[in-house]
Amino acid sequence: MRTFERTIFAFVLGAIPVAGPGFGFDGAPVNPQDATIPVVTPQPGTAKRAALPTTAPATTAPSLTSLQYAAEGGHPGAQWRLGKMYADGDGVTQDDLRAFEYFSRIANAHAEDSPSAPQASIVANAFVALGRYYLNGIPNSKVKADTERAREMFSYAASYFGNADAQYDLARLYLKTPDASRDDFRYGARWLGLAAQKGQHQAQALLGQMLFNGDRLPPQRARGLMWLTLAREALPDETWIKESYTRAFAKASDDDRAMALQMLEHWVQGRRD
Repeated sequence: MRTFERTIFAFVLGAIPVAGPGFGFDGAPVNPQDATIPVVTPQPGTAKRAALPTTAPATTAPSLTSLQYAAEGGHPGAQWRLGKMYADGDGVTQDDLRAFEYFSRIANAHAEDSPSAPQASIVANAFVALGRYYLNGIPNSKVKADTERAREMFSYAASYFGNADAQYDLARLYLKTPDASRDDFRYGARWLGLAAQKGQHQAQALLGQMLFNGDRLPPQRARGLMWLTLAREALPDETWIKESYTRAFAKASDDDRAMALQMLEHWVQGRRD
């Protein structure tokens, strides 16, 4: 069994239910520590595959040959860069299976690295990339769609590494399950709140949408508009976020807008402190 498979298996077995403080459904922090949430088994709906995380060393692009040499030597940064290149077709022929293999090398070798290690963000993003491939599978390959496997990838990156993209993807799996239970929704809402607080803009938009519309949550229109505003400002070209913000702003009262602006100012000030 591969190293990261053993690690994830042990992690899932050792996970404990969320009984203590975490994040409220409105995304407000109750406890700064990420909650460990167990993997559960209901089948989620299909989540849309998002773009892969972009975290990578901020250096001048090396040649393909030097990247391949470094990757073969086990350098996780080089493996990540090559995985991204093959996933995006950036300078090479697009090849999802090659990308998957590079991301798998990172996960195999570094699953147990400390979350504070210099390469931790790369390792976490590799797990996110693998999870997204498992959501839909890779056509004409050994990688088949497997939402439970995707959930394991996201859960590990979300809990062990505290990765905000993984927390958002995991939240979507819980929240988008057609027959989601009360616990599914509770887990999803908490993961969504964690990701939003960390600045994950899709999470902010989805949380804002749910709060403004009262979608399975007590409506909090001002807070919902605040989250949608943050997401719209950060991702102005993402159509669903722009449309959600526009609809909410049009429906909001003057009081809602004023309160949302006040909340937004507090948020920005808190990020600066």
